[in-house]
Amino acid sequence: MRKPRSAGQLPKKWHRSRPLRAAVGALALAVPVVVVASSSASAQVNLVVNPGLQQSGSGFPACWSEAGNGTNSYAFSTTSKAYSGSTAVQLSISKYTSGERLAMISENSSCAPQVTAGNQYNLGVYYMSSSPNAVIEVYRHDVKSGWMFWMDLKSLPATGTYKYASVRTPAIPAGTNQISFGVALYGTGTVITDNYSMVNSTVAATAVKCTAGVACTKGAWQVLPFPSPVRTIHSVVLDNGDILFVAGSGNDPNEFAAGTFESAVYNPTKGTFQVIPTPDDFFCAGHVQLPNGDILILGGNKAYPNATDTVGYEGLATSYIFDPVTLKYYKVNNLNEGHWYPSATELGNGDIISYGGLDQTSGAAEDIEYFKYSQPLTESTPKVPTNDANGEWLPAKDINGDNPGNTNYTGFWGLYPAMILTQNGQLFYTGSHVFGDNETPVGEAGTARGKGGAGFLNISDIIDTKANPSFAAGTDKTTPVDGLQDTPGGAAGTDMTDQSMSVLLPPAQTQQIFLAGGGNINYLVPGTRLTDLIDLNKAAPAYKDGPLLPRGTLSNGAEEPASEGKMYVSMVLLPNGNVFETGGGLINREDPVYEASMINTAALEAGASASSVYTEMATDPVPRTYHSQSMLLPDGRILSVGNNPGDGSFNMQISVYSPPYLFDGARPVIDSVAHASDWTYGGNYSIKTSTPIKSAELLRPAAVTHQSDPNQRFVALPISGSGDTVNLNLTSNHNIAPPGWYMLFVTNGNNVPSVAKWVHVG
Repeated sequence: MRKPRSAGQLPKKWHRSRPLRAAVGALALAVPVVVVASSSASAQVNLVVNPGLQQSGSGFPACWSEAGNGTNSYAFSTTSKAYSGSTAVQLSISKYTSGERLAMISENSSCAPQVTAGNQYNLGVYYMSSSPNAVIEVYRHDVKSGWMFWMDLKSLPATGTYKYASVRTPAIPAGTNQISFGVALYGTGTVITDNYSMVNSTVAATAVKCTAGVACTKGAWQVLPFPSPVRTIHSVVLDNGDILFVAGSGNDPNEFAAGTFESAVYNPTKGTFQVIPTPDDFFCAGHVQLPNGDILILGGNKAYPNATDTVGYEGLATSYIFDPVTLKYYKVNNLNEGHWYPSATELGNGDIISYGGLDQTSGAAEDIEYFKYSQPLTESTPKVPTNDANGEWLPAKDINGDNPGNTNYTGFWGLYPAMILTQNGQLFYTGSHVFGDNETPVGEAGTARGKGGAGFLNISDIIDTKANPSFAAGTDKTTPVDGLQDTPGGAAGTDMTDQSMSVLLPPAQTQQIFLAGGGNINYLVPGTRLTDLIDLNKAAPAYKDGPLLPRGTLSNGAEEPASEGKMYVSMVLLPNGNVFETGGGLINREDPVYEASMINTAALEAGASASSVYTEMATDPVPRTYHSQSMLLPDGRILSVGNNPGDGSFNMQISVYSPPYLFDGARPVIDSVAHASDWTYGGNYSIKTSTPIKSAELLRPAAVTHQSDPNQRFVALPISGSGDTVNLNLTSNHNIAPPGWYMLFVTNGNNVPSVAKWVHVG
């Protein structure tokens, strides 16, 4: 925690390494001549102490502090160029490399406003700025952990005369009793601020009487009366709400021998399927949405194991793009080597990076693959990939692949390693993976408490952007993190993150990752109930123990023992900010566990007990173990598909879950969205709704297989204004919301979400 009125160090956040946006012409800051009060907050209680900066302190206005971090040359001062009264605060940065500076409400019990968990507050300020790199930024005080960065709420355009800016906070997290805010500057220029305000703007809940019986509290499942036409191994939600089901050979050697490879597009609204000609065996390929809505498929299955099992599965080096408009696959250039079970993560610039899998000889695929996306990020229309219309896989010579700085690095990241993009552009390997031991090359194998079972990958120098033949690989580093309840390469029952699942918790701005369940197919040891939580915003991030998963019911109707848990856990981010957890199995491809729960994200992040974090939900009557997938639909329901037990059979049934929020009264309606196909970073966009809303959020559509969807994320959209027409503020950080199509939801005072509208970010 910083001392009041000191140039203290702020917690780690993305401004440290964020590239500046294109600069605009410098603006002169004028003294206002005409003052027009435009704040809607004036009729309510302003919770800011010394909001007009008129009470002086020790060299700075009372209850205000200088703060910041990084490498920059800066100066704080007071100025007579006030919006009203005689004093405003001025901040100038003359030289900038990294970090930020801001004047903010002092973080102490006397100055920082008291808040109530679950409430929302409208923050306002009058400002002038010569820089486009200014943002309203908010911090919160957790009663257990102290002061911490919360999130950036609103980017402020440059202006030479005073303008009023306001934005509503998300609901205050559990355990938070105070907040502080200010205007941060993260580039060269000058910003002057005055007349701060903070008023309670909570959207009231309405009384609703649910008449749906048990569904009111547990939701309800429906098993559809028709099956999937293909053995669904992979599911990708398309930007029109349809779902691409990908089977390839469907884990069926006979289909592979016959050259029968399958995909289908399912329309959940009409209940129809269209089977798609599939050019190669995409069984256990990688897949990810590109910024324009096309689907990139990489690798897959070149061969099944031979009759004597002396040769295992072999990876394909081919790659394709699926066009959701033409419903066809198109070939792109090959990967550098084969990959069966590769990861696929979209970066903030729209490029795709991939790690792991088995190569074309059934050995460890050690090559890092990098797809250079060639379309403008604002392009929202799929392109038929002829003549590299979408991009290409870079040759190995242009990829920095050795990740040094770690003496134990082998080059192999295992199968489907969960690589999540962080706000500063690094990757975080969560520890979740598929098949056997945690193969991470980060850290020390065989060390308890996951010393190196997870870690950061600095990829700032991953590619040679100038295609220089003398490109020197080896500048990027890997950094292990401690605390994971796992022993990579340890004894039976200690290395148990095989087919666990990891998610970036809502909202993405808070940078907290949750890992749940898991097992190890190398041993007949039941899966685990362990969970782990890490806050990537901390100065030295480390996993801490999360609450044990709830116990489920086995096929014989008995409750599973307290010492046993499950692998094949599915977790789906919901538009109300919670996480739905469902499905799983006790051991490798056997013994389904019937259990589902709603995870209260706020309670989880606050360190609450299991009874406060998990609420029992209705269970899918269909077993969901190996090769199962669950995903959010644009109407707010969850679809689950797939189950491939050890006897080789495949359950083709489709289940759809309606969460309790769908039985909690009328849903808000999004009547209109401004510029839905052209949202740019740092912008604010008007929407009209049927009723005043509590929140707005972007959810990335699923691209899931084997309990792995590292691109799944929920991005909060702070609200400016009130009533049924408001502005939504999009983050200026590409890494928080990588470019592409998102589902836009809004929720009302009862946390009931709308049906989504599609918006394109780029």
